[in-house]
Amino acid sequence: MTDRDFMKIALEEARQAAAENEVPVGAVVVCEENIVARAHNRRMASGNPMDHAEIMALREAAASLGGWRLEGCSVYVTLEPCPMCAGALVQARVARLVFGARDPKLGAAGSRYNLVNDETIHHRIEVTDCIMENECGDLLREFFRDRRRDGCEIE
Repeated sequence: MTDRDFMKIALEEARQAAAENEVPVGAVVVCEENIVARAHNRRMASGNPMDHAEIMALREAAASLGGWRLEGCSVYVTLEPCPMCAGALVQARVARLVFGARDPKLGAAGSRYNLVNDETIHHRIEVTDCIMENECGDLLREFFRDRRRDGCEIE
């Protein structure tokens, strides 16, 4: 499978998040060409501020693989990780990050910050960005446009 194929699966997760009234971000963890975890944002449902797609996918992957070190694994996510998620990717020793849309406000993989490749940090992650950028970005823009139109609080 290609980066695009795995991103399509992450987009399925993001669409599921939107259907649950969550910010539409999806993540997939791949090791040796096999999907070992997939998740989407669940903050609203759980009430837990840390239930971002990446954190949940990392947790599931660690359980699936039997340990916290995810060396050799790639994480596909529809939106550039925030500082919390980027830090978790580094801590998990993820080999590669592939993301769709950039996040100019909170992106921590090169847009605003670069925690995944900071020279002072013990682990660096290979990054491939802008895979299916338009599809990923359109899903987010549509979600927030609809929330504003409906007079909903944006979180």
